[in-house]
Amino acid sequence: MHESETHLSEFQERKLILLLCCIAAIHVFIFSAAFPFFNNVDEQAHFDLAVKYSQWQVPRKLEPVSAESARYIGAYGTMEYMVNPAKLPDGKFPPPLWMQPLETAAPELVAGESNWRKVINWESGQPPLYYICGGLWWRLGGWLGFDGLRLLYWLRFLNIPLICATVWTGYVAARLIFPENIFGRFCVPTFIAFMPQPTFYSLENDTLSPLAFGVAFIGLTKFLCEETPGAVWGIVTGLALAATFLTKMTNLPLLVIGVVVVLLKIFHTRKSKSLRALFPSIATMAISAGLLAGPWMAWCRENFGDLTGSITKTRYLGLTCKPFGEWWHHPIFTPHGAWFFLSGNLGTFWQGEFLWHGGRLTWLPADALYTLASLFLLAVAAAGLWQHRAIPAPAQRAALAFALAVCAAGLTFYALLSVIYDFRNCTNPSPALPYFVSGRMLLGTLIPFMLLFVYGFDRLLGRFGNRAKFPALASMVSAMLILEITTDWPVFFSQYNWFHL
Repeated sequence: MHESETHLSEFQERKLILLLCCIAAIHVFIFSAAFPFFNNVDEQAHFDLAVKYSQWQVPRKLEPVSAESARYIGAYGTMEYMVNPAKLPDGKFPPPLWMQPLETAAPELVAGESNWRKVINWESGQPPLYYICGGLWWRLGGWLGFDGLRLLYWLRFLNIPLICATVWTGYVAARLIFPENIFGRFCVPTFIAFMPQPTFYSLENDTLSPLAFGVAFIGLTKFLCEETPGAVWGIVTGLALAATFLTKMTNLPLLVIGVVVVLLKIFHTRKSKSLRALFPSIATMAISAGLLAGPWMAWCRENFGDLTGSITKTRYLGLTCKPFGEWWHHPIFTPHGAWFFLSGNLGTFWQGEFLWHGGRLTWLPADALYTLASLFLLAVAAAGLWQHRAIPAPAQRAALAFALAVCAAGLTFYALLSVIYDFRNCTNPSPALPYFVSGRMLLGTLIPFMLLFVYGFDRLLGRFGNRAKFPALASMVSAMLILEITTDWPVFFSQYNWFHL
C-alpha cells in the first residue's frame, strides 16, 4: 500500500476510532431494537441456552426448551418473520399478547409455553463461551431491574460491546498490517462499523466469532512475522484460539489454518537454527489453549459421544454422509451451482439471512453486487500478493497471505459440507438446494476478510491520493447504510419491537 498523505498523531487517530466504535454501537442499538423477537435464524435456541447457562445448567444432551425460556418465547414472539399477513383472516397481525387484556391473552400464553416446552433445542451441544457471557449479562439485567421484553432486549444489546470490541480489534489488525497507510487503517474498522449484517441485531453465538478469531489472527500474525514472539503473546494467542473454538464449531477450519501457521513458523525457524528462542511462545500458546479447550472436549466426549458435540446435532437434523463416489455429482461443480454457492455465502455474509413476512429481508440485486465486489477486490488483493513491488515488506505479504488462506478455508469447508452430506431429511439445506449457504457462520473470518477487501480497494484506487480515497470510502459506506435502512424500514413499524414498548 502507498504511504499515507495524511498525518495524525496516535492520540488523534485513536479518538477517531473511538468515535467509530460509538457509531457502531448506535448502529447496532437502533437495528437491534427495531427487530422483534424471535427471528428465523434460531434465535429461540440461542436464547434458551443463554437462560440455561444463567442458571448454571450445562446441557448433557439435546434437551427440550426450559420452562423459563418457553414463557418468554410464547409471550414475546412474533409471526412476522415467517408469515405473510395477506394469509391471515383480516390481513394483519394480531396485537402483541402483552398489549391484550389478560383474559384474552392468558389461554394463548399457556398454549405457547406448553408448545415450546415440547421443542428440542438442537443447539444444546454448541460450545459454551457465548452462552456463559449471555447468561451473566442476563443475570446482570435482572439485577438492574429489567424484566419481560426489556430484559430480552437487554440480552440482545450484549451485541453493542461486542461490536465495539470488534471494531477496535479490526483497527489493531489494520494498524499491524498497514502501518504506513492511514487509509487502510481507517477503512477496516469503518466497514465493520457499518456492515449491514443482521446477525449483530440478534441473539447468536456468531456475534462473538469475529472478535475471538480477530484477536487470534493478530496474535498469529505477530507469531508469524516476528523473529522471537514473546511468551505473553503466546498466552494471548492461545486464549484467543481457545475462545474461537469455544464460540462455535464452524470456526474449526480457521483453527486448522492457525495450526498450519504455527507449523510453518517452526519449520522456518528450524532452518535458521533459532527454534529454542521460539519455544516459550509455542509452549504458552499450546498450554493456554489446551487448558480451556481440553475440558470442553472431554465434556462433549462424555455427554455427546464426540470431541465437538456435533454428531448428535447432525443426526437430529437428519444429515447422513454420502458415498465418496457420489460427491462429484453435486451441482456445485457446475457454473450455476458454483455461483449459487458463492453468492449465497457472500451475499448473506454482508446482508444476513433474516426473513420478513415469509420472504428474505434483502434487496436481491445487492447480493450480486456484494458478491461481485467481494470476489473482485479479493482477486485484486490476491494478485498483489504475487507482485513484490505491490507489497515489498515480506511480513505484510505473509500476513495478507494468511488472511487469504483463512477466507479460502471458510468457503472450502462449507463447500465440502455441501458435497459430502445427503440432505434427504433436511429442509435447509434441502435436496432441491443442497448447499451450505450461511454467511453468518463465516463471520469468524470478518477481520481477515476486511483486511483483504480493503487492500484490494486501496490497490484499485492506487493512482489517487487520500483526498480521493476517503470520499470513495464515504460513498460506499453511505450506500451501504441507505440500502440497509431502505431494506429494513418495514421492521421499524412492528408493534412487537422495542420502540413500541
